[in-house]
Amino acid sequence: MTTETKKPDVSAAIITDGERVLMVRRRIKEGELSWQFPAGGVEDGETAEQAAVRETLEETGLTVKVVKYIGDRVHPKSGKFMAYTACETVSGEAYVADADELDKVAWVRHEEIPGLVPYGLYGPVQEYLDEVLPH
Repeated sequence: MTTETKKPDVSAAIITDGERVLMVRRRIKEGELSWQFPAGGVEDGETAEQAAVRETLEETGLTVKVVKYIGDRVHPKSGKFMAYTACETVSGEAYVADADELDKVAWVRHEEIPGLVPYGLYGPVQEYLDEVLPH
């Protein structure tokens, strides 16, 4: 369960499936942010984990379940208060379910992440992926 006292602005889902993690490319770049994890605003009365699951379904059509809460921070590029939740696939195939927001979805191998996110990932997210993805 989340431990933050302030509600995050945005909740991101770190979804792994075997040897890959799901990343999405937004139609509108947020500064340098192009490729990122499925994410969206946390609604009133919703936990960060619930938001991560809901946003994943809305954006990619995937039904996921929470594995664990990874952490939160103020994002250095967007300035938004972000929460990160590890998830795994329950059912479905990832696709661009929200064409207004997303341009592309991709299952990415560990070694491909730096090419898509050249400024690096949030430390606890990188540590989680280092643990669960082969490299």
